[in-house]
Amino acid sequence: MVARLDFDRSPLRIFAGYYRPHWRLFLADMACAAMVSGADLAFPMMTKYAIERLLPGGLYRMFFAMAAAMVALYLLRMCFNYFVTYWGHSVGAFIEADMRRDLFGHLQRLPFSFYDNNRTGKIMSRVTTDLFEVTELAHHGPEDLFISVLTLAGSFALVFTIRWEMALVLMLLLPMLVLGVVLSRRAMRRASRKVKERTAEIIAALESSISGARVAKAFANESYETGKFKGGNESYKAARQNYYKTMASFHSRVEFMTNILMVAVIATGGLLIMQGKMTLAELVACNLFAAAFLQPIRRLQNFTEQFTSGMAGFGRFVEIMRIKPGIQDRPGATPLENVRGDVQYRDVTFSYAEGVATAGGGDDGAAGGGDAATVAAAAQNVIEGVSFSIPAGTTLALVGPSGGGKTTLCHLLPRFYDLRHGAITVDGRDIRDVTLESLRRNIGIVQQDVFLFAGTVRENIAYGRVGASEEEIVAAAIRAEIHDDIMEMPAGYDTLVGERGIKLSGGQKQRVSIARIFLKNPPILVLDEATSALDSATELRIQRALEELSKGRTTLVIAHRLSTIRGADRIAVIDDGIRETGTHEELLARGGLYAELHAAQFSDG
Repeated sequence: MVARLDFDRSPLRIFAGYYRPHWRLFLADMACAAMVSGADLAFPMMTKYAIERLLPGGLYRMFFAMAAAMVALYLLRMCFNYFVTYWGHSVGAFIEADMRRDLFGHLQRLPFSFYDNNRTGKIMSRVTTDLFEVTELAHHGPEDLFISVLTLAGSFALVFTIRWEMALVLMLLLPMLVLGVVLSRRAMRRASRKVKERTAEIIAALESSISGARVAKAFANESYETGKFKGGNESYKAARQNYYKTMASFHSRVEFMTNILMVAVIATGGLLIMQGKMTLAELVACNLFAAAFLQPIRRLQNFTEQFTSGMAGFGRFVEIMRIKPGIQDRPGATPLENVRGDVQYRDVTFSYAEGVATAGGGDDGAAGGGDAATVAAAAQNVIEGVSFSIPAGTTLALVGPSGGGKTTLCHLLPRFYDLRHGAITVDGRDIRDVTLESLRRNIGIVQQDVFLFAGTVRENIAYGRVGASEEEIVAAAIRAEIHDDIMEMPAGYDTLVGERGIKLSGGQKQRVSIARIFLKNPPILVLDEATSALDSATELRIQRALEELSKGRTTLVIAHRLSTIRGADRIAVIDDGIRETGTHEELLARGGLYAELHAAQFSDG
């Protein structure tokens, strides 16, 4: 279940909420941790008893029996420690997986505007590296804190039963140690967060450089890309050095204070022995307890380091989880069923300022906000007061100069973005009153820039309807005129297409995407310049497949090549609104903008 927690609460309460599904295992882990702490506390008392009573009294059999009991105790401690190490870390891994699941599910629900304003590499960093330290924090955090408090309290109480003066020394020095740990936490957290931000920048730069490797090689700009990456890497190194500097200062102070604690115990014990108030056995026991103090202090030291690193990543996780999906189902939204395909745009106005959201933190800006210049530029309406209708089963073609809003109009239909004013209806129902899943299930989109997943041809076609049979996949490929090409590939339908379909030609990728839509079989179709980047021969094959695909469907077509939309039922010329509408012949006869565009494309000059 995605986002089952209230992410408006404090980060610590959100973090604690992730333990709920694993509370039995967590409690068992804490119980075993308590047993480990109990064994550590028992050893000094048993040592004191042996030195003070058994050896002076000549009770050697009892002495060796106690030694055997210590061995048994440490065997039990080993078993408890195994459980803590294995299952405790497993709880941490389970929690990290739950967070990553919720984050990925949340990313799936965020609108196009979020991805418009956030780099892929930085989003990937939120899902991967930011949560790596959470495993250690989720396991060691509560465990280290629990064992430390238990051991410190137990050690202090037992030392008090031996000599109250020694307990007083510990009471005076211990708060200074704890205060040093607390004061260092804030500086370490700031330094850790900076490291994570720089790591995100490196991943973003790496993702961009790898994706654009062919462009870099084509322009012989490998050295330029190396220089860019070097700058980010140097920035990361500086942030990491600052973190280590803060950490070194923290560790050095804590180590100094723990050593002073040991010296204070020996000095105080020696003074008490000189005064005849303390025995050598009691000093040995107190010294062992002081040594036992060091383990929880070091645990607190490790906890501080893990907490700052883990919570820095968790804080960035919470930031992105608090971004509200700008486009979601209205209360009471119902499924869109039995669709005929009657589409109407009524006084539609849209601006890209609607729903602008960024991941927050670092150079990305605050969560839910955006760069001021970006928002200002987006505030201008891209579309204003546009109205038209597409009767069920007919084709409307949108043509006009680039930047006129044609693609934006198409993206509004499946609610990739939401309107500022007006309404879009399907079969008379406002698209905001139906569920997003049912709306998008009834719309098929074929774009010029085809995206194929790095799997097999079969998997990419089957993406149109997950779970489709082999026969249905092949039938869709035949209708898209790609089946023969697939059969000539090395592994047929099991051929790997490579990253973004790089192993296929442009025409093959386009026909695979068309096969995907045939398999989906939606009543409404959007064709966004589906053939503009293809050669003439390939365009003819794609055009035949698209004509087959469009039969009986409500179709919205964007085209720059006017030859591809002559058969459309109606054509709308878009240029800062609808300039003119009609059939191909009517618009030519009118001698307006469409006639000018047609003359520009087909004139001999």
